[in-house]
Amino acid sequence: MIVLETLSPTERAVFVLREAFGVSYDEIAAAVGKSPAAVHQIAHRARQHVDARRPRQVVTPSETRAALAAFQRAVEAQDLQGLLDVLAPDVVLVGDGGGVKQAALRPIIGAERVVRMFFGGLGKVEGTLTGEPTMVNGNSALLVRLNGEVDGIMAVRVENARITGLYYVRNPEKLTRVEYEIPLTLR
Repeated sequence: MIVLETLSPTERAVFVLREAFGVSYDEIAAAVGKSPAAVHQIAHRARQHVDARRPRQVVTPSETRAALAAFQRAVEAQDLQGLLDVLAPDVVLVGDGGGVKQAALRPIIGAERVVRMFFGGLGKVEGTLTGEPTMVNGNSALLVRLNGEVDGIMAVRVENARITGLYYVRNPEKLTRVEYEIPLTLR
């Protein structure tokens, strides 16, 4: 889903209709108001974008924790170069405020843009932001607090020891159980 969010709405519609449902190019063209040749090109381009953003290798939990720790240190120290070093040049930041909390409306692509957003945004925060390592859905993440209250979860995707994806969830409906550990039982 996160990779699909980096596509334009038309690319996303064409990709899903073609790849997931096997709809013909002619039917998709009628649905999106484009010619079949244009839809064929859009589908090709969308496949390339999706393939380029898929993780190419399995990253160990320790590699993810190390990248996340380097990210946290750089942000807390406002170390511009340290943050650029841990972010991949084509990193993508996706925010989710659920329409309730402020978040990036569109994916922010590129290390320099992400760094500008972080350092520009942190200066506007009224209060104290802290981050603490946590596990979310079996993966390392940062629990971000504002004045001691949960503000969000920062999850990451890592490739080659660099962060290629940042996912900041601030939507309160998605954070209701973030401070609780839910025991799993086998039946």
